[in-house]
Amino acid sequence: MDQPSEAEVLKQELFGLFKYMKRVREEIAAINRPADEELHFDSMSDQLDAIVKATEDATNTIMGCMEKNDDVVTKLKETITDAEQVKLLDQISSNGADVFEACSFQDITGQRVTKIIKSVTYVEDRVNALTEVWGKDEIDKTEVKPGVEKTEDEKLLKGPALEGEGISQDEIDKLFD
Repeated sequence: MDQPSEAEVLKQELFGLFKYMKRVREEIAAINRPADEELHFDSMSDQLDAIVKATEDATNTIMGCMEKNDDVVTKLKETITDAEQVKLLDQISSNGADVFEACSFQDITGQRVTKIIKSVTYVEDRVNALTEVWGKDEIDKTEVKPGVEKTEDEKLLKGPALEGEGISQDEIDKLFD
């Protein structure tokens, strides 16, 4: 059996390296310009920021309402003398305290999502650096193939929109008037 010449081995290694680099370029192009615009890498941190903000807003609304309920319960207790009714008001206050405790998840969720945002941003920075090294024009020439094919229903879904994007709830409501 003949041993391949050094030139043949070098040629094979260069061809393998070329195929590998072509694949890297395709991956970089897919991250910068995905075939499915909903999977655009740059918007991931924005989407995660929106999750943190929406969760925080919802938690603040819940806690604000519970504080108002607690104020109402306190006022009712001042006017009620029946021990059974006072006991029921105490149960409402206890339930409110449980809601406050459950809402504390928002802070933990925000901390975890912030860690994910930092990781996504780090990867995004590395991809952008690779794009600069490779050359944006070269990346733009690379064909991006769609990943997973969407169902017809999935193709219709575009939300939820980030703040300042899309149409407002008022505009949607006007459609039904």
